[in-house]
Amino acid sequence: MRPISPWIEKYAPQIPDDKSVLDIACGGGRHSLYLLDLGHNVTAVDIDTSLIAAYQGRAGLSIVQADLEKGGWPFPVGAFSGILVVNYLWRPLFADIVTSLAPGGILLYDTFAQGNEKYGRPKNPDFLLAPEELIDSFGGELDVIDFFEGDIEIPTLASRQSIAARKPL
Repeated sequence: MRPISPWIEKYAPQIPDDKSVLDIACGGGRHSLYLLDLGHNVTAVDIDTSLIAAYQGRAGLSIVQADLEKGGWPFPVGAFSGILVVNYLWRPLFADIVTSLAPGGILLYDTFAQGNEKYGRPKNPDFLLAPEELIDSFGGELDVIDFFEGDIEIPTLASRQSIAARKPL
């Protein structure tokens, strides 16, 4: 299993534990499992749940198979004390993410930014964040705790953009 995103590792301990945490595009579930280890209940969603299926039945883990790009947003208002998104970008979900975050909840978003095309995939500009796009997209409705934009070397060389933000009470 690939290592935990350093951004997630740094800010996940700030997620309140009163509600479940949503892991969008969970893949193999490395971040879902990390959040479970921190004591959270986790809802892990992906279009293909075969990679995380081995953990089905683990206490506190709910796995949801859904195509969030074509099938609509299946989660209720204020349902999650934390929402995390790593290595996934589908801009039409931004409003739904904010809506499903409970007051006081934490959004952790960590994905690829413009400039990443020099390092590898993704190269398609539709899947690369523009400069300060996460601030522009979430900063008006959420209180920004921290923001990063630039090149990283760990876990692999990439151009990244990351935000940690809290929904006001």
